[in-house]
Amino acid sequence: MQALLDVILPVFLVIGFGYVAVWKGLFSDAGVEGLMKFTQHFAIPCLLFRAIAGLDLGQEFDLSLLFSFYLGALGGFLAGLFGARLLFRRPWPDCVAMGFCGLFSNSVLLGLPIAERAFGTAALQYNFAIIAVHAPFCYGLGVTVMEIVRNPGGAPLDTARKVGRAMFRNALVIGISLGFLANFTGLVLPDVFQSALDMMVRAALPAALFGLGGALVRYRPEGDMRAILWVSGCSLVLHPAIVFVTGTALGLSTGALRAAVITAAMAPGVNTYIFADMYGAARRVAASGVLLGTALSLGTVWLWLLILP
Repeated sequence: MQALLDVILPVFLVIGFGYVAVWKGLFSDAGVEGLMKFTQHFAIPCLLFRAIAGLDLGQEFDLSLLFSFYLGALGGFLAGLFGARLLFRRPWPDCVAMGFCGLFSNSVLLGLPIAERAFGTAALQYNFAIIAVHAPFCYGLGVTVMEIVRNPGGAPLDTARKVGRAMFRNALVIGISLGFLANFTGLVLPDVFQSALDMMVRAALPAALFGLGGALVRYRPEGDMRAILWVSGCSLVLHPAIVFVTGTALGLSTGALRAAVITAAMAPGVNTYIFADMYGAARRVAASGVLLGTALSLGTVWLWLLILP
């Protein structure tokens, strides 16, 4: 109970404040759009840039950590994909969009603040190692499979071009890429720029959580409840379970195992709806999955915190 009160509830209260503010008309939908654009296009890329630039790449990029997490992500994707096809008889583009819901956990907006409150700022090095390849891996897999099912027999070069365009227009990927560049070159920012960057970073997570709450108002769980519950289960249960079993078997350190499982246990991120909307596939399932998954994660994350060492 103490873990719930100290770690999880403050994060969800900020989300709740955003939700109620928009629901009651105290904060406009246009304001939410602006706030989400600020956090996702500017503040969070700054946070990721600073984190990746300062990582010890030889120490934090543990292959066992990344293998455990992304094996779980792949498992969530395949379960969502084939569950949509075999259980719900969805067309293939819908299946890929539903698989993406089991693949793309909310590693930044939820994962970072919960991990920071649970295990401390120093433990976030493992989270940042996961996040560094999260968007490239997920968008690379999702866009590739979607282009294949939409254009069977299409030219591989054309598919690769679409994948690259989707990834490198993403502000998070740009921030991560610049962070790697700064890390490899040993770039040191002048103090005035570092101070400005620190101000942006401090604004990132609180503003993102409030904006996420406001954005969830528009995602109503209308119809398709069985499909919505299925993708929520893939994200909240299957993904972290695979990570926990694999990470334990590979002997991950306590800090690495905690980061991998808690990041995997996050609800589907807003990017799952953006992906579905981009292709016009399973939009209602993706949108409602974000809302219901975020609500359900209040309980499931608590259980994972009790299970973890």
